[in-house]
Amino acid sequence: MRAVDIIIKKRDRQELTREEIEFFIQGFVSGEIPDYQAAAWAMAVLLNGMSLRETTDLTLAMAYSGEVLDLSRVVPIAVDKHSTGGVGDKTTLVVEPTVAACGLPVAKMSGRGLGFSGGTLDKMESIPGFRSDLTKEEFLAQLQRVGLVLAGQTGDLAPADGKLYALRDVTGTVQSIPLIASSVMSKKIAAGAQAIVLDVKVGNGAFMKSLSEAQELARLMAYIAHLSGRKAVALISDMNQPLGYAVGNALEVREAIETLRGGGPPDFREHCLEVASHLLLLGEKAASEAEGREMAAAALADGRALERFRTLVQAQGGDVSYVDQPEKLPRASLIETVAAPRSGYLKEINAQAVGETSVLLGAGRAKKGDPIDLAVGVVVHHKVGDYVEAGEPLFTIHANQPTALAQARQRLLAAHAWSDEPVPALPLFYAVVRSSDAPGAE
Repeated sequence: MRAVDIIIKKRDRQELTREEIEFFIQGFVSGEIPDYQAAAWAMAVLLNGMSLRETTDLTLAMAYSGEVLDLSRVVPIAVDKHSTGGVGDKTTLVVEPTVAACGLPVAKMSGRGLGFSGGTLDKMESIPGFRSDLTKEEFLAQLQRVGLVLAGQTGDLAPADGKLYALRDVTGTVQSIPLIASSVMSKKIAAGAQAIVLDVKVGNGAFMKSLSEAQELARLMAYIAHLSGRKAVALISDMNQPLGYAVGNALEVREAIETLRGGGPPDFREHCLEVASHLLLLGEKAASEAEGREMAAAALADGRALERFRTLVQAQGGDVSYVDQPEKLPRASLIETVAAPRSGYLKEINAQAVGETSVLLGAGRAKKGDPIDLAVGVVVHHKVGDYVEAGEPLFTIHANQPTALAQARQRLLAAHAWSDEPVPALPLFYAVVRSSDAPGAE
């Protein structure tokens, strides 16, 4: 078998065999297949696509390119969630302790942000001392002891994904839906969770801009889960405006803690309850989504979810006084609230523009390795459909550089669009796709 023949076959729109895919992935990880051949192959996949079977074979080849965790050795069942990324998406910080408080173990390996804002690990590192670089042994021991763990992915898990993603990032092949699906699912399979909720964002602030693209990705990931013996639900959720109000690392942690205390923005709380209800159903703790939702709401209301979050922070070396007193979290030196320039209904709060503004302020990365300012970001004060009076607070900028603050002010004013007529609120979710709906599933 030769790498060039596999590239030519995919270039000519032919279907690759499982053996060819495994040969290519193993050769790429070992270094026998060079970057330039892998780049050519990735471009052929981007242009010509992959079948469901090919994408599943690719996912499994990537998952088994390194170590695969067996969580059943320490807990009967563990669940995980994954978001395709959005603006103000701090869902993990609320959902995972809430689900764990309901007695369902949660084992999550997360990443760092690249794009509109910091990732989950960046947010958590707003809490001094919090360690995300756990060894495999520490990860498993904490899951067994606490029933909740949130750590970075180790290099031993799905190394093919890390190597291929770095290549895709610089060769214009990130957008390939089969490559996105196999990247996400290979990491989830390698990390050992038996049941997964996939939060697929769609809109101007998401990776998937159209509903048809989001549905294609959701169906593909659900099908891969089915073929690999996992249970999964993909929720297609809106990302045309920020989720919640806060965008920025420490700002989002504050908002998450507020939600864990029973408050928080209504849309964000609702989103978290929906995701939690599906996790509890998949993990067989609830008999229905409605029961799962009631369980999650009760865990938020009686303080158990907040206590589980404190336990998570403490278990991973974080200073829990920052959970008890979130005002201690990093604060920007320049905080400016900008008033609405007119009265009217908000017809748009462009999530992409808000996200890009947070990166301008320093809350996100333009490229891997960039430092992040944990204190800066944006807080929007309204949602699409709200009626706002002229002079009311419209948004607040948290900055550490005067020039960045001035630029942010203009960008955020432009991100808000107005109407004199009432505007409907945006939906939180568009569709649900289940692995049990996959072809051939019982």
